Parts: sequence; C-alpha cells; structure tokens
Amino acid sequence: MIAIMLALCTGLAFCACGAKEKEVVEKETALTTVGFSQIGAESDWRLASTSSMQASFNATMGYRLVYDDGQQKQENQLKAMREFIDSEVDYIVLDPITELGWDATLMEAKEAGIPVILVDRQVSVEDDSVYTAWVGSDFLLEGQRACAWLEAYLSSISYEGEVNIAHIQGTTGSSAQIGRSDALEEAAEQMGWNIVAQEDADFVQAKGREVMESMLEECGDLINVVYCENDSEALGAIEAIENYGKTPGSNIAEGEIMVISFDATEDGLRQTLAGKIALDTECNPNYGTVAEKLISSLKKGEIVPHEYYMEESQFSGLSEVNTITVDGKTYDVTMVTDAIIAGRNY
Repeated sequence: MIAIMLALCTGLAFCACGAKEKEVVEKETALTTVGFSQIGAESDWRLASTSSMQASFNATMGYRLVYDDGQQKQENQLKAMREFIDSEVDYIVLDPITELGWDATLMEAKEAGIPVILVDRQVSVEDDSVYTAWVGSDFLLEGQRACAWLEAYLSSISYEGEVNIAHIQGTTGSSAQIGRSDALEEAAEQMGWNIVAQEDADFVQAKGREVMESMLEECGDLINVVYCENDSEALGAIEAIENYGKTPGSNIAEGEIMVISFDATEDGLRQTLAGKIALDTECNPNYGTVAEKLISSLKKGEIVPHEYYMEESQFSGLSEVNTITVDGKTYDVTMVTDAIIAGRNY
C-alpha cells in the first residue's frame, strides 16, 4: 500500500512539474520578441536610452527583449541585425551608428517580414520603406536653436567683437553630427562667425578633452566659443579649458570661453547651473515608451507614422534670452534649476 501511495505521489509530482513547465513555455511563447541593436554605452545619455528600452520591453509588458551592444562599430550592429533576422524575432529596434550602409540588411528584414523601428539616429537608404518608422530628434533644429540663442545672447550684451568658434563634432556621419554641424556651418556663414577649428571627438568625454587641448595649443587665445555636439564632449572640453588656464563662462569680451552643448544630461545641466556651459539644448533619449506604442499599434494592424519627433527643451543659467525664434516659430529657453536637475533620469 505504501509503495502504491509513493508511486501515486511521485506521479502527481511529475504531472505538477510538467504542468508548470508547460505553463512557463506557453508564457514565454506568448511574449513578443524584440531585438534591440544599440550603438554602445559611451555616455550617460546612451545608457539612459538603453534603460528606456529595457523598461518598455520586458515580460511585464508582454515582451522579451534581445539586447545587443554594438560597441561603437557598425559591423557589430550589422551582425546583430542578421542574427535577429535568423532567429525570427517579431520586431527589430535599431539605433544606427551612422546613416550609410544599411540598405541590404534592412531589405533582408523587410523580406523576412520583420518590421524595423529606428530610434535616435537615422539612415540614408534608397528606399525608406525598408524600415517601418523612425523615432528621434530633429538634430538640424537642435543646432539651429543653439545658434539662434548664441546670436540672441551676443546681441543682448551688445557684443561687437569677433566670434571664433572651436567646433567639437560628434561621430562623423551620424545623424546628430550631420544635423548639428550643418546648423552651425550655416549660421556661421550667415552671421560672419569664424569656425577656427573643427574635429570629431566621437561623443566621448576623454576624446573631447584631447581635441580641446589640441585646439587650444593650435589656436591659443583666438577661441572664445566652443560648440560641442554633446555633453560628454563639453565636460571634456571644460577640463581642457581650465587646465589651459582659461575660464569657461559667458563673458567672452573679458577672455572667458563660452561652451555650448547638447543633450541636457544631469551632469551637463549641473555645469549649466554653475555657468560653465552657457546653453544646453535637450536631446531626449527616452524612446522606449514611444517605440513600444508603435509596436503595440503594429500588433493591432494599425498604421503608424513614418517619423515621430520627440519633444525637447533648451536650458541656460543666463537670464538675458528667454525665447528664440527659428523659421518663424518661437521656442522657450528654460532657466535651469536644482529641481530640474533632480528630476533628470540621465
């Protein structure tokens, strides 16, 4: 009798385990698989972008996220894309390191029936139907807003001297670099500003410091404005300026060097509040929520917009300019505060 009871209990245990395993498998099978190819982890901004995606695509939300860090190399991202396609993920989210070189891989995804959502940076392709949607920032407008602020600020203080700009660019060929560089070059030509030095620092703080050091050695006391294409580069540039014996600040008539930056990270805004960054134009990294909404709509068979622009602000610790105008549209310039910084998630 005891043997029979043990056998029955063992059988029931096996059935229970089998049922649980089946339940787990069914639950995992029900999840929507999203492959996410990220550029890397070169800055706090990039880490915030990744965190936003991870928070939006998890099991609680009904997703399984397959994450790949491209480590700043396009070949790594291309490999990840093909692995996503081969493993038949349901959707792909791609933040492309540069705009060129994506036609073939994106066509493979399209032919495999896998919708691709681009975030942050854009791609330059012959047929833009190879991706379903793009979510990101208007990088040209960001740059135009920064240049409009510089023009307005110099006017507000009646500055009549030369404007000699050291331009620290982001990763060459990336959407952010192209848009922000084009805006500065156009404004410099229109306003008679001088771009006395221009070099790529790859959006990295250490390289931003190295590039600024080189520019200061080459141009010496000529530089009075530094246009950095992200906060990491700006932080590095500030280090170099101070090590050189100069002061990062807004009083360029008295020899200070004005630093203009992009992203509006917590560290960047702290430097803005301290007066070391004159203007920080926001680049919103929280794409996850929008990307998830797009995929949720696609799952329902709904049509989604091909382009979606994030809402973004501008921050300064200087009170002279409260608004700027670009192409007839007015934008606020927000005075940075400790409360704004405390509310930052990146």
